[in-house]
Amino acid sequence: MFYRNKDYDRPYTEFGGWNGTSHNGFLPTGQTAIFLLTQLNENPLAIPYLFGKDHWFYKNNILHIEGQGEGEPFLSGRLVVSDEVLAKMQGQKYEPEYNAGFPAKRIIIPLEWEDLVLPYNLLEELDDIICWIKNQTEIRKKWQLDKIVRQGYRCLFYGPPGTGKTLTATLLGKQNEMDVYRIDLSMIVSKYIGETEKNLAKVFDKAEHQNWILFFDEADALFGQRTETQSSNDRHANQEVAYLLQRIEDFPGIVILATNLKENIDEAFFRRFQSTLYFPMPDERLRYRLWKNMLPPAWLDKNGEELIQKASTFNLSGGSMVNVIQTCAVKLYGRSETILTLELLKDAIRKELTKEGKIIDN
Repeated sequence: MFYRNKDYDRPYTEFGGWNGTSHNGFLPTGQTAIFLLTQLNENPLAIPYLFGKDHWFYKNNILHIEGQGEGEPFLSGRLVVSDEVLAKMQGQKYEPEYNAGFPAKRIIIPLEWEDLVLPYNLLEELDDIICWIKNQTEIRKKWQLDKIVRQGYRCLFYGPPGTGKTLTATLLGKQNEMDVYRIDLSMIVSKYIGETEKNLAKVFDKAEHQNWILFFDEADALFGQRTETQSSNDRHANQEVAYLLQRIEDFPGIVILATNLKENIDEAFFRRFQSTLYFPMPDERLRYRLWKNMLPPAWLDKNGEELIQKASTFNLSGGSMVNVIQTCAVKLYGRSETILTLELLKDAIRKELTKEGKIIDN
């Protein structure tokens, strides 16, 4: 179809189409669709509607047009079948590849919701989020809230490191059969003007039609406080934050931001959050449950209960406890006797606390 028309000395244009970068064959465009459908006596004026945002092709992420140049006709763009549809046609689950075009990784863990150890009031707030995820359509319809309540859900998790923010976000997805994608901020943030916004747009555009949770860890690196404009750099940084505000507010899915310091998040975001959840350091009662859940039974003898009680007195986060258990596992590996002693456990705890700048006396 790319042969030249000898009568006009130019390529045939009625078919549309274009040459790819590496593919030398014919690749269809919107004009190709018009040509084929008009052969079936379809009204050509109605065809552009097939590729608009109101059509189910777009709403269900099946078929769309992209890549038309600025100022060029809409239908001159490439006719693209979504990667999701192609995956389904091959009997596979759609999971985008982690790369510069989609700087986000899916988080998968073997734990279940029942393994989550958090304060009771925090679990109640998480139950409210689950209720919205499962029933948002019915909730919006029941009281005609569509006009005032936006789709989706946006929340902030904040608190000290190792207190379960990432784990909770991942288990929220698992509990509700939703994939959780952690955004790689190192690939998002760029020193070049406009590039950060473009990188973010790739993530939001890809996720718009998916039943995913987008998780921004250490979110203050991207959603930080806006500053008084004193230079072009300040103005650019403020524009980035404004763009983030708009994309998060318009996103119809679930967005979770996590940070160790709530004060570093721009205040304008808090109006957009449906919930703000504080993850505290676990108290002694919760630390007991965490040790009880995590310590392998094969490590414990008749004095195991006493050992767990003693370990619970040390002010550690859940993440720090995992580090302690890993240290103990290395020390016990290869021994004929694998019972965890109080001395070995205290040595591992002392090592962890020293790393955090703390010292224990007992």
